[in-house]
Amino acid sequence: MLFIFLFIIALAAASYGLELLIEQPGSLTLEFAGQHVEMSIPVAVAGLLLLIAAIIIVWAIVVALVRLPGRVAGGSRERRKSKGLDVISQGLVAVGAGDVAKARKAAGLAEKLIPDEPLTQMLVAQAAQLAGDKTSAAKAFHKMTLNPETKLLGLRGLHIEAKRREDAEAAHHFASAAHEIAPLPWAGSAVLEHLAASGEWEKAREALEKSVASKAIDLPSAQKLRAVIETAMAIQREREHPHDALHLARQALKRRPGFTPAAATAARVLIRHGDQKQALKLIEGVWATDPHPDLAEVYLQALPEETNAQRLSRMERLAKMAPQAPESRHIVAQAALAARDFKKAREALAPLIADGRHPSAHSCLLMAEIEDAEFGPSGPVREWLARGSRAPRDPAWIADGMVSRHWLPLSPVSGRLDAFEWKTPPHSAQHLTEEGRPNIPAAFLAKPEKAPEITAQAVES
Repeated sequence: MLFIFLFIIALAAASYGLELLIEQPGSLTLEFAGQHVEMSIPVAVAGLLLLIAAIIIVWAIVVALVRLPGRVAGGSRERRKSKGLDVISQGLVAVGAGDVAKARKAAGLAEKLIPDEPLTQMLVAQAAQLAGDKTSAAKAFHKMTLNPETKLLGLRGLHIEAKRREDAEAAHHFASAAHEIAPLPWAGSAVLEHLAASGEWEKAREALEKSVASKAIDLPSAQKLRAVIETAMAIQREREHPHDALHLARQALKRRPGFTPAAATAARVLIRHGDQKQALKLIEGVWATDPHPDLAEVYLQALPEETNAQRLSRMERLAKMAPQAPESRHIVAQAALAARDFKKAREALAPLIADGRHPSAHSCLLMAEIEDAEFGPSGPVREWLARGSRAPRDPAWIADGMVSRHWLPLSPVSGRLDAFEWKTPPHSAQHLTEEGRPNIPAAFLAKPEKAPEITAQAVES
């Protein structure tokens, strides 16, 4: 609004000045090259304005002619770029749809139209990956690393390709290079997992702390990983440096309360150095919130001199910490079986095998052992074994479809840290250890009192 107001004022002033100039008397005389020209003031002013206008028009034409080749070339480049981006868009859609032929055709055309465009190399790499052409994909990713704008993307692509061909050292190299440029979560995780797989737990812990400092990982996830690393370090130092191992295991428990591997490790160290009372107390504290068969196994290791009857009493005490948990009923039933108290063993399992319930394989196999120990081979034994073969499977340590009897800090399949979970395995799961017997602590089978106790042979039959 202000601009319009000022323009009107300027226009009015110019009109008023021009009018004053026209009304002035007199004439303008111009002599040049023997020519004498005389004209009035208005005509002279009009001529001057026409001359200025002509000069401006001529100058504009000259400039336009000078810039015409550049504009033509620029327009051509813009058209090529626009067409190239359309081709890239079509190619990425083809990659997403799994159309190999269309994706590779689009990648080739994009390289001709806009070879320097970062998206072109990404399309080339993805099309090559889709076609299974690892060499072309690696070349495209390498070319991306030469451009500062796409270097990180290229390094990640090279990292993925190295992992696919199972070249751990190359994968670590590319991840480390990316991690030095920027604290990216994938690069930090890859560096951490490589160090962990190499058993360099101290360096792995340092790498984790750097990721935390750069905020490449959130604090809750970092606490879980710290607990895993410290537990792995404790297991590694359990025999040669027990004091360090105990400190690390307890630290892991503080970071991740109820973490079974850390609790079991700390208890083993305490037992090995004669502090059975502290070991029992530690396990009982964890059992109240996170009952686990691994803890029951270590719990029995603290009682090597007790009789089976005394062990039964101990296991009943432990079970009271979590009376409704199936693990509590299992350990009491197994302890009662070892003590040949068949009535108590049946009572412990009764809620798990009651009508309308679906007992797990562990419960069924325990019932088969009880029947066999009390009455010998019979129909009920075969019935329980048959039910056990069809029963829901018991929880186990699982990572990436692999089942292991013992916890491991890394997945043997993917190398992922903190991959193992305690859960029911799928039917397609592969096992790292023997399968078919319940996860019964071996110490339960020791020291028969009145008769030889049932061993795992009954289970395997």
